[in-house]
Amino acid sequence: MRRRRVTLSQIAAELNVSTATVSLALRDNPAVSQDTRQRVRERAADLGYIYNRQAASLRTARTNIIGVVVNDVINPYFAEVFRAVEDELEREGMTILICNHRDDLTRQQNFVSLLQQQNADGLVICPSLGTTAADIEQITRSGTPVTLICRDVEGATAPIVRGDDFKGTYDVTRHLIGLGHRHIAMIGGRRRTSSGRDRHSGFMAAMAEAGLSVVEGADIPEITNSAEGKAAVERILLHEPRPTAIVCFNDLLAIGVMSGLYRNKLMPGIDIAVTGFDNVDGSETWTPALTTVRNGSDEIGRQAAAAIMAQINDRPLPFDRMLIPPKLEIRESSPPPLSAAR
Repeated sequence: MRRRRVTLSQIAAELNVSTATVSLALRDNPAVSQDTRQRVRERAADLGYIYNRQAASLRTARTNIIGVVVNDVINPYFAEVFRAVEDELEREGMTILICNHRDDLTRQQNFVSLLQQQNADGLVICPSLGTTAADIEQITRSGTPVTLICRDVEGATAPIVRGDDFKGTYDVTRHLIGLGHRHIAMIGGRRRTSSGRDRHSGFMAAMAEAGLSVVEGADIPEITNSAEGKAAVERILLHEPRPTAIVCFNDLLAIGVMSGLYRNKLMPGIDIAVTGFDNVDGSETWTPALTTVRNGSDEIGRQAAAAIMAQINDRPLPFDRMLIPPKLEIRESSPPPLSAAR
């Protein structure tokens, strides 16, 4: 049979104190003596008392729950952003619930709806592919604060913090061109998202500025993970002239590309230069160490937490739109082309 939830009044009756005393003791309020607080906590644990967050929210109009919605929790970059958000919000006494929508708009909508039904205090969202301004406005009209991270939604009025994706790929492509590379491929990125579109635009702008064109078929969109990066190498190596450098949408793709090059008996960082994006933990220890773009995961997390807490506490927003400047990390994976090295 299903066991009934232990209540505050039951604990109070067991200890012959008031329900208010039990409530204060469980919140470690100094208005209750240390001895009584200890007795209440011990008896609550013995009885299996579980804090009733819904009941508390009726009293305070707060649940202290924040939903964090991202598209790929397997990607170490999003894990780093989430860790920074979580660290900041935990200091504010918030509990974090995370959803991995996998770029499925329906999954995102279902999770948002569930969190709103539970009266979540706010949402931090990396929007799914297909998210519109109307989707975001529907959330904010209901009174739920929202902060967007990593991806823009055109026309949405919620605060947004993300990396400067255009400048990041522009800088890394200019780096390769400066080394003497002329035949450069780019792979990855969902081009209907702001990050995919802007990173590709930065790449194309740098190429056009240098008077270079991209070989047809050496610009491969819509892939994002290491397995897809490994498979894409076969397509890139078919082209003539063969690219001497590959710009990858993110670090996961880059590690897959390097694996694919090894499989084809080519040495990344020697035969072909490879660059990534995001500077995930450990990228500097890969073989070869990966040239990549530091994309401000910690700063994005901190700023997102500040923005959502400002909305929850009815304080002025710290920003409407914030772009974190990228930083190019030049390492072993991006040498000059072999022809220039000889």
